[in-house]
Amino acid sequence: MKKLFLSAAFLAASLASQAQQAPLWMRYPAISPDGKTIVFSYKGDIYSVPATGGEARQLTTNAAHDSYPIWSPDGKKIAFASNREGSFDVYVMSAHGGAPTRITTNSEREIPVAFKDNDHVLFSANIMPTAESNLFASREFSQVYEVSTQGGRPKLYSVIPMEDISINAKGQVLYHDSKGYEDQWRKHHTSPITRDIWMLDNGKYQKITAFKGEDRTPVWAADGESFYYLSEQAGSFNIYHRNIATGKDVQLTHEKKKNPIRFLTSSADGLLCYGYDGEIYTVKEGAQPQKVNISITADNDEPSLVRQVRSWGATEIALSPDAKEVAFVMHGDVYVTSTEYKTTKRITDTPQQERNVSFSPDGRSLVYASERNGVWQIYQAKIKNEKEKNFTYCTDVEEEQLTKTNMTSQYPAYSPDGKEVAFYEDRATLRIINLKTKDVRTVLDGKYNYSYSDGDIWFEWSPDSKWLLCSYIGNGGWNNTDIALVKADGKEMHNLTNSGYSDSNGKWVLGGKAMLFESDRAGYRSHGSWGAESDAYLMFFDLDAYDRFRMSKEELELAEVNKDEKEKKADEKEEK
Repeated sequence: MKKLFLSAAFLAASLASQAQQAPLWMRYPAISPDGKTIVFSYKGDIYSVPATGGEARQLTTNAAHDSYPIWSPDGKKIAFASNREGSFDVYVMSAHGGAPTRITTNSEREIPVAFKDNDHVLFSANIMPTAESNLFASREFSQVYEVSTQGGRPKLYSVIPMEDISINAKGQVLYHDSKGYEDQWRKHHTSPITRDIWMLDNGKYQKITAFKGEDRTPVWAADGESFYYLSEQAGSFNIYHRNIATGKDVQLTHEKKKNPIRFLTSSADGLLCYGYDGEIYTVKEGAQPQKVNISITADNDEPSLVRQVRSWGATEIALSPDAKEVAFVMHGDVYVTSTEYKTTKRITDTPQQERNVSFSPDGRSLVYASERNGVWQIYQAKIKNEKEKNFTYCTDVEEEQLTKTNMTSQYPAYSPDGKEVAFYEDRATLRIINLKTKDVRTVLDGKYNYSYSDGDIWFEWSPDSKWLLCSYIGNGGWNNTDIALVKADGKEMHNLTNSGYSDSNGKWVLGGKAMLFESDRAGYRSHGSWGAESDAYLMFFDLDAYDRFRMSKEELELAEVNKDEKEKKADEKEEK
């Protein structure tokens, strides 16, 4: 009995430990004005915890995603973003929790950035810039709007993108700018579009920082004459204190790990709060950073089994050759479903992402790219049982890794004869793998391609599996591509378009006798950058096909009659 009691006690202690284990990747921490409480986002809900640490209290419990909490200056209200009505809207609730009030209703994504005062919230959204705005038309450059904590119609606060806003008692506004469309989470970025700190004072804008890398997230210090901010001056994001009048910096933190400091906020008396390496820290100038030890006790809101009927959400599809099945990618996994019924089979089940799915000509194999072990490689899934005809109802699928390199391999596609798979390696080099021998050859060197973003390079097999059409850097540079005709053995390459404009998306048509493609050579075009219109063009590889294409319906019927007569006479001549 004693042994049984000890085991039960150990089990209870273990369960308690699991229920209160330290959480990781708490995001968007914000410290209250009095420096006593921190709110943060964790697993899609808002929590609060004493700034000294302890057990966190769950403030929101909605099944939607709640995030981006900010405090009102008096510390009585919290604004946050939630997608409980579809898109992200701004909500306000008591600092103690309770039912929140929705204060924005636009279908656009709206994220709170600061309280202008106790009764007004500033939020960012892409809704409608002014007619006078000369900013580049892009969703990257959001406006800032002001709305009452009681709701109502928002009004434009700034057409200029202002991110991570901080307002002092004098009404002076600190923010970091947004100059381009670089990923906000990118580290060690240096270019003309890195962020800088600005101040808006009585309608006048002043640039405060000029480091060639990233300066972000300014927060006013208690004196109202200086501020704290995040900068990569020392390699990784750390906290700095800058005096506006002198421009002198003092570095407060010296973290050197690969993960940067994020989400800087400050209390009224200068207690700084931030996120680092998945946890939350506080620091005062002149002191050492202190980790906020947090425990969370909550019910498991993630069911072990979720039954769903999905009618949307697929990111790509591929139709089987017999048109009886559709392969698609959803949430990074490959599925196959019947075109007639709802029966669906899951082909991959991995924590990594799969995409670029393609059917084999016989419909018994699928090829796709997967980012396993940190690198994109090409994989093939086959129906194992030879008697089974399709994926949807097959009993077993076997998977094979086709490429085994340390370079990215993507966009696989079977040759029409089913013997080979072409793909792009290192986001530029067009290569082909023979499925029988597993030999891999290069058919177009990577120097003839440049991929700026996923999906901007392409290729297509010819019907006879002997040639490929593909993107090609010709006269126009990487953003004005041509179309190349490449022999599948890699021994021939021809620039088909050679226009200096953007020619792309070539498709084999008329049984491989012509190419259908798009080009902006004749449409409306901004020669400085974006703003082009494309038209569809045909390029013929066969003179007879070109002549027949130009014929009227009457001429085509006559030509068919003459063709039949010639073939009849030829047959009679052979018989004699």
